[in-house]
Amino acid sequence: MRDALRTGAATVAESPDLFARVRLSITDDRRLRAQHRAATAIALCIVGAFALIVFGFLDHQEGRFLMDWWILELLTDAVLIGIAFWLGPLIKRFGKSYAADVFRANPRTGKSFVVLTDVAYYLIFLSYVLFTLTFEPRGGWSATVDASQLQHETSRVAGILLIIGLLHGVNLLVLPVMGRLLTLNRHLDSTPPAGDGDR
Repeated sequence: MRDALRTGAATVAESPDLFARVRLSITDDRRLRAQHRAATAIALCIVGAFALIVFGFLDHQEGRFLMDWWILELLTDAVLIGIAFWLGPLIKRFGKSYAADVFRANPRTGKSFVVLTDVAYYLIFLSYVLFTLTFEPRGGWSATVDASQLQHETSRVAGILLIIGLLHGVNLLVLPVMGRLLTLNRHLDSTPPAGDGDR
């Protein structure tokens, strides 16, 4: 066994760029850790600022915390916009590789599709926020935040998450079919019709 191991070790050639690759992997690992720490710090700052704004507008009366209804409405709008700007780049980051795999035969179409999907994504978010805006207390709401308004605002956030989830689920199912059809169409366009070679 010792002779076999020595023989196998003798046949192994050292990689000239092994040390450089190890250094690059260590550098990449450090960069990823720094990015994760920065993202965590940014998220904590955003949550802290949001909490400070909420407590700044709360009014303590007779042992209860009260808030005007329009403040919660504006906070919900801010949360929806924040979700849009957080989910958009996240979906685009992982969607690029998926679109590249689907549109391998025509990558320019894949890039255009990603751009158009981004436009549609932000249009859906903007239209949803505008459709669900409230300019005066709805029926059953009071001048301050109550359970009915909390349920309504929670439904707004859940609704946009559900819409985006369903749309991207459909997109994941339909995109491979579209990529296959475009590839077949391109192949048919590049294939000369039968009988052209006989003329």
